[in-house]
Amino acid sequence: MKAFLFVFALAINWPLIAVSAGEKPNIVFIIADDCTFRDLGCYGGQALTPNIDKLATQGMRFTRCFQSAPMCSPTRHNIYTGQYPVKSGAYPNHTRVSAGTKSIVQYLGDLGYRVAHSGKSHVNPPSVFAWEHIPDPKNPDFARVDSFLAEFRQSDEPFCLLLCSNEPHTPWNKGDASQYPPDQVQLPEYHVDTPETREGMSRYLAEITYFDGQVGEAMGLIEKHELTDNTLLVVVSEQGNSMPFAKWTCYDNGLQSAMIARWPGKITPGSVNEAMIEYVDLLPTFIEAAGGTPAAILDGKSLLPVFAGKQEHKQFVFGEMTTRGINNGSDYFGIRSVRSEKFKYIWNFTPEVEFQNACTGSKEFQSWKAKAKAGDARAAELVHRYTHRPEVELYNIVDDPLEMNNLADNPEYAEVMTQLRGELDQWMAHCTDRGQQTELEALDHMGAKRNVKTKVKINKKIKQ
Repeated sequence: MKAFLFVFALAINWPLIAVSAGEKPNIVFIIADDCTFRDLGCYGGQALTPNIDKLATQGMRFTRCFQSAPMCSPTRHNIYTGQYPVKSGAYPNHTRVSAGTKSIVQYLGDLGYRVAHSGKSHVNPPSVFAWEHIPDPKNPDFARVDSFLAEFRQSDEPFCLLLCSNEPHTPWNKGDASQYPPDQVQLPEYHVDTPETREGMSRYLAEITYFDGQVGEAMGLIEKHELTDNTLLVVVSEQGNSMPFAKWTCYDNGLQSAMIARWPGKITPGSVNEAMIEYVDLLPTFIEAAGGTPAAILDGKSLLPVFAGKQEHKQFVFGEMTTRGINNGSDYFGIRSVRSEKFKYIWNFTPEVEFQNACTGSKEFQSWKAKAKAGDARAAELVHRYTHRPEVELYNIVDDPLEMNNLADNPEYAEVMTQLRGELDQWMAHCTDRGQQTELEALDHMGAKRNVKTKVKINKKIKQ
């Protein structure tokens, strides 16, 4: 008789997910690049995403999934190491984990898995992320993915395949923008309505649809090789887009992510789950699904009870943003955040510093500034709000999901702020995060070439 590993939910009455030691699931993980979760069709967005929408009918759609940093490199290190960015050392954008860190390659490799990667990487050092390369520096090579999957059609050897897209990252030059006429696209209320913003939104939405096509290709290949029934498939949208108030911010549009998981026989098709979960929970989930026990150093908690239907997971989720070392970023502007069921608390370390990044130099944002200069009060308000932050921000994210009304100066919320600041302080201590000092040390955690280049740029700014 086969030995079974039973993974119990936190409460004994929750359904169980059993993983057969002889039938470990394959794992396929698909990640977008700079895609605001609200824009996907099955999340109520205007982007045409038929494949992702179909996947949601086959699996579980999560409504409150979060990452720890609204930038590509920390996010991917976070997923693959199961540790928060500052704790692993990978908190700037062009970064690497600290010596001795283990990744998904080692954890799943020890459980008998072949771990392969195709598409955008943005992680270092190679010794930690020593997966099988299915070459293509930007997007998954589906012809080679097809060949890789063919090896497992009649094999008992399990695999973990990471398919990492570069879409819809700028320059938004893929997909059919004619599907989204600029004069017909819908802009969120935190955007300034300009022709440049509408044109950018059109091309961005087209690239989301292009990414959806990649998800469709992956689903088709899994089915082609008859791997669907024993494959855990997870699709996420990464951080928000590079328009204002999304990527590079700790607002929900920057930190919240779409996530859909399909696992036939284990996850109820068409289900929706409201549990607050984090990207850091994915690696413990994969390890436990593979029959292993997550290491104590991992910061996340397995999602298997959630996959089984439990609608609670975490009381608080956390975020951090480091501008030091990013393209066109402020020399230093650190942000930390904590989110509960109802409130979001954001701490901006240096409110006296202007907040800058690649977005503030974009033609979309420049058009906002031009409209503000021409006398448009709303444009002026949004430009100022994006580039100049108070030290503390507090939002009721139930009543104000787009985080437009800062409650930090309202004495009615003093107790809430005290509680959330306490939770944030504890999280930072857990990560050995020393706040502003950690921000100033960011360059020491970047790749050598990038480090030298960025130090030269920053020194020039300081001298000016």
